[in-house]
Amino acid sequence: MSKFPFTLLPDETIIDTWTIIYMGSGDLTYNGKLTVTNKRLLYDAKYDVSAKGILTEAMFVKWGSEGYLTIERSEIGQVDVEKKFLAKKVILTLKDGSRHIFNYGVLNIDKLVAALNS
Repeated sequence: MSKFPFTLLPDETIIDTWTIIYMGSGDLTYNGKLTVTNKRLLYDAKYDVSAKGILTEAMFVKWGSEGYLTIERSEIGQVDVEKKFLAKKVILTLKDGSRHIFNYGVLNIDKLVAALNS
């Protein structure tokens, strides 16, 4: 079992955790763990699943994380949901205009959406 890589803030509680694909700007695509708390979204990017990342992973053995992303819930301006047959996505638009996409593949994304809206 892996150690939780984030330190919770005072009065911060974990709502739930999902293994999910994060799609950032450009070609950034990571598989990792998204933890939603009552104050933040915490993403531990485990594997770069872009074409470049897959080639690198095939050539070298890596342990640990590629990086971390923290989004304050107060910075989320809009939560959109896109449900297609093979891609269930939550699209977060932050108050600064940046977009962050979490893709759960064919799995049901309703629990994640409920956690974000709680």
